[in-house]
Amino acid sequence: MGHCVVPDAEQILDKSYPVLDKGFIRLVDYMGGDERIVQAARVSYGEGTKTVREDRGLIQYLLRNDHTSPFEQVVFTFHIKMPIFVARQWVRHRTERLNEISSRYSILKDEFYLPPAEDISFQSADNKQGRGTEPVPEEIQKQVRSALEADQRRVYGSYQELIGRNIARELARINLPLSIYTEVYWQMDLHNLFHFIRLRTDPHAQKEIRAYAEVLFDIVSKICPLASEAFEEHVLNSVTFSGKEKKALDSLLKGRKAELQGKDLERFNEKIKGL
Repeated sequence: MGHCVVPDAEQILDKSYPVLDKGFIRLVDYMGGDERIVQAARVSYGEGTKTVREDRGLIQYLLRNDHTSPFEQVVFTFHIKMPIFVARQWVRHRTERLNEISSRYSILKDEFYLPPAEDISFQSADNKQGRGTEPVPEEIQKQVRSALEADQRRVYGSYQELIGRNIARELARINLPLSIYTEVYWQMDLHNLFHFIRLRTDPHAQKEIRAYAEVLFDIVSKICPLASEAFEEHVLNSVTFSGKEKKALDSLLKGRKAELQGKDLERFNEKIKGL
């Protein structure tokens, strides 16, 4: 079989999915879908796969058993608009191909991310890189938003002034904050995209990048519904245990106390909470 056309993908090409206050994700191009995964797997496994009658069963088998290469045959290209602080977390995923708008050539728009009041949080007491759960008084929420917005206006005004005086754009931009929006073309295969989604939809990930990961998964689910279903079943909704945690779980099942302490016990209890 040749080129795989996915009707649901064709329907959403170039459609903008809004994220945060001013961001978006657009599917620019794609190569393959569930059908391509099955094609690739059956070439690899040859005659043996003729006993697998349903694509769903084969895809479930592949993902459950970590046969990842067929999923790498499916590739997506997205146009994404996001705040720079989200983009800097994004590029830690080094399996992507990415091109970002250059503020050395282009003048960045007056577009900044301003968190909604309900997302203004105190620093977590036990997580050095995260937000706490203690409610922030409404008056403080308003003050924080006003301070952020005032700083954004002031710094962008200085940027415009330097541009107006014909100062080099590569210099004029250097004081712009992490909240300003940037745009990228981002390409990744399905196997690595699933890995991105698993990490960035985790509750410990920053809320703003979680919002993008959730929209990405919604788009991918339309193009590869069978693969996405298997990913949810065997990755997103699964739990893995370390060697020590497995021993602790065995102890609990036998009616004994789990011999874990401190952070190990906290992580273990968090994992078994939903079992």
